[in-house]
Amino acid sequence: MTVARFISNMGQFLRFGLVGGSGTVVNLLVVFLSKKIAMWSAGITEHDGFINLFGTQFNIRWYHVFMAIAFLIANTWNYQLNRMWTFKEAQRISWLRGFFPFLLAGLGAFLVSQVIATLLMNVNSPIALSPEIFDDSTGFRTKFYWASAISIIVAMPINFVINKLWTFRSRPKSPVFVQDAAPS
Repeated sequence: MTVARFISNMGQFLRFGLVGGSGTVVNLLVVFLSKKIAMWSAGITEHDGFINLFGTQFNIRWYHVFMAIAFLIANTWNYQLNRMWTFKEAQRISWLRGFFPFLLAGLGAFLVSQVIATLLMNVNSPIALSPEIFDDSTGFRTKFYWASAISIIVAMPINFVINKLWTFRSRPKSPVFVQDAAPS
């Protein structure tokens, strides 16, 4: 790898990080609003079960749903900014045709973030956030907010690599065929 290519990749990574930072703010804002709206309108907390997994002791919880809603909104936000700024030199395709690979790449990172958030939220997990510190007494002590933020940070490098190598990869330009001039 040449120095120029390394610098170019680092510049893209930094721009991707800035876009991701803005997407993190969007994501956390949607997480916050989803949690508050569910509580105010239906008395639902992030810890409540949303659906049981096939009659087992495991449940998809409302925080998974809130994170999914936030992911879809933030992913769309990030796609547009990355398309306009981070990977602007990539060959242009239609917005929708480019969005679906970005969404699929994001889904890979989203699954990682769901696993991390679940491990951070579950009191029986070896990496669970401490209930003494994160006791949900204030916004800054809300376990769900911290689990969301940490899971996004952990998933970001995975998301960058997948998007760099697949969604926004440089596509070879179509060859131009020059037709020979007819003899005079």
